[in-house]
Amino acid sequence: MVQSTTASVRRFGFISFLFSALLMLPLLASAAADPGFEKWKQEFRKQALAEGITAETFDRAFKGIDSPDQWVLDKASFQPEFKAPAWQYFDNRITKFAVKRGREKKQELQPWLEKIEKKFGVNPNILLAIWSMESSFGAILDNQNVMRSVVRSLATLAYADPKRKKFGTNQLLAALKILQSGDIDESHLTGSWAGAMGHTQFIPTSYQAYAVDMDGDGKRDIWNSVPDALATAASLLSKNGWRSGETWGYEVTIPERKLPAGKLTIAEWEKLGVKRVRGQAFPRPDDVAELKVPAGRGGPAFLVLKNFFVIKRYNNSDRYALAVGILADQIGGAEPLTRDWKRPFTKLDHDEVVELQTKLKEKGFYDGEVDGKAGGETRKAILKFEESAGVELQGFPSKEVLELLRKK
Repeated sequence: MVQSTTASVRRFGFISFLFSALLMLPLLASAAADPGFEKWKQEFRKQALAEGITAETFDRAFKGIDSPDQWVLDKASFQPEFKAPAWQYFDNRITKFAVKRGREKKQELQPWLEKIEKKFGVNPNILLAIWSMESSFGAILDNQNVMRSVVRSLATLAYADPKRKKFGTNQLLAALKILQSGDIDESHLTGSWAGAMGHTQFIPTSYQAYAVDMDGDGKRDIWNSVPDALATAASLLSKNGWRSGETWGYEVTIPERKLPAGKLTIAEWEKLGVKRVRGQAFPRPDDVAELKVPAGRGGPAFLVLKNFFVIKRYNNSDRYALAVGILADQIGGAEPLTRDWKRPFTKLDHDEVVELQTKLKEKGFYDGEVDGKAGGETRKAILKFEESAGVELQGFPSKEVLELLRKK
């Protein structure tokens, strides 16, 4: 009888605790909400409705979003401690793995690539290289550490980042219009911290300007349709002046003497002693070109043409455009560059970098992504490991460090 009464008291106590906890849930939720964000959201709602966004679209988009995303603010405020040297940038993007995957995707998507090239005149290898650079052939789209709600990310920038307030507001309005168009639903409207979306990473205003329904299903779906995503990239390049049938540039050798800056015809560059690395003739001597030496005279040199500068409309970076062009050439069957990037260590291939990151993670030095790309976080982890091992601190993803990790 006593045991029965005790059990009843215990059950009653548990039920009371559970009931109290349930009552507390709304209070906990409201405590997590940001009153300032809620006030901003109501003001922005008025602006969105004035821009033609329906109340139903707005409320659907913002359902469950009652605070900014601190992860987005952390990404927005991150300032790299150093500019990546040329070898690091290109080693992480022009890999045997990327070339192999690009060739596999080219074979797999050949009918679509032919249709896209016929419509827009853009070399399919360039599109495959952009796809690799932007999302690793779509691999990042399933990574929830990278892809978040575009509405919440852009709302965070519009509300809490003074430097990006205008950008966040404009892109958020565009994102709501994309949602209202029916091309994608709110659960799949995902992107990077800055709102870059889909396989080919378009911000909402660029999506509005260039998105294409290539597969004919009535939606411009760069998140789930690879043909739509690649055609959208081709649309951007085409509308920005892509020259069909022409290359982006050439690897060249340069003479010891000082060369002029700026643009000259290829014939003029030839007179100054600039030649293609394997001795071929330039097909169009009257083309205007500019000399690029991203790692200085000791590294590879390139004459870049009009299409190089069109690629920069995708991402305004010489390194980006060079990486796209070089990777595209190698996907198309070209040999690697004749002159390697200057690096003070023995290079690792993609699989070896994966092994390096895995071993650093196992030993507690690294908590980033195991992705075969030796960026800043990997180099910091290497420095920590080198310090613990009592060797010279260099931070390079080298054969020497990998061998030391294997021994340890």
